[in-house]
Amino acid sequence: MTAVALIDAPGVYDIPYDAYHGDPVEAGSLSSSGARKLMPPSCPAKFKLWLEEGQAPSHEFDIGHAAHKLVLGAGPELRVIEASDWRTKAAKEQRDEAHAEGAVPLLEHEFEKVAAMAAALKAHPVASTLLSPDRGKAEQTVVWRDEEFGVWRRALLDHLPHAVSGRRMIVADYKTTNSGAPGDVPRAMHGYGYHQQLDWYLAGVKALGLHGDREPAGVLIFQEKTKPYLVSIFQPNQQAMDIAHTRNRKALDIYRHCTTTNEWPGYGNDVMPLSLPGWAEWEHFDAEERGDFTITTPKGVPA
Repeated sequence: MTAVALIDAPGVYDIPYDAYHGDPVEAGSLSSSGARKLMPPSCPAKFKLWLEEGQAPSHEFDIGHAAHKLVLGAGPELRVIEASDWRTKAAKEQRDEAHAEGAVPLLEHEFEKVAAMAAALKAHPVASTLLSPDRGKAEQTVVWRDEEFGVWRRALLDHLPHAVSGRRMIVADYKTTNSGAPGDVPRAMHGYGYHQQLDWYLAGVKALGLHGDREPAGVLIFQEKTKPYLVSIFQPNQQAMDIAHTRNRKALDIYRHCTTTNEWPGYGNDVMPLSLPGWAEWEHFDAEERGDFTITTPKGVPA
């Protein structure tokens, strides 16, 4: 991990990716990822384990990190492994060595794919403008202290726009995905908490007064990981952002309680009621109405 001086004051910091994820805040801080791990379907016990052991490397994350590097021009080093797959001992050793040194390992054909993704995004007129280095700086860490809970918070923004008076600040977050189709993105946003992440980023921007005199906005830029590497851009509606804000405030409350008491509960000790999912119940009731469960009396058997 890259060594950096511990942060003890609110502000914007340009620090290495691995230093950010190691928590550079002297008093300890909560990130958006951490906030989501505190809340259902996760729990504080899983959050604490994640803090202690970190996130295990995954190939899916490697592709996303590599795309961020080529699109944004910032982030971990990319290390191309001269192999066609990961099956050989040599390739696996080089992959593990790259991960241990904070780099992102890619096979040759994977690097070519990520480079094609970056080219497709830069050809998109809106996405390329939102992420342009002329408009702001990539991979910026913002640190602030929450006034209500007294908790230090941090965020690593894919792109932090320059503050310009009189113009609305738009914070764009770049995501690689299997599908950026309008019908699929809402489920992904709910499942991964992308709206909560945007609310977290905007809270930092506002806490540090980076937005000037107009309310900032957040947008999500999705890019598919298969040809033709389509790009789609969404702005979560107010209801989604209100839900995100409520969940983030609850996560801060949980974090404050757990750090104060040093208690990190799991799912609880009580016996909980268990029911089928709503869709399964409706499916059964519909089948009953169709007569699918009508019992017929075999011949010779008294009714």
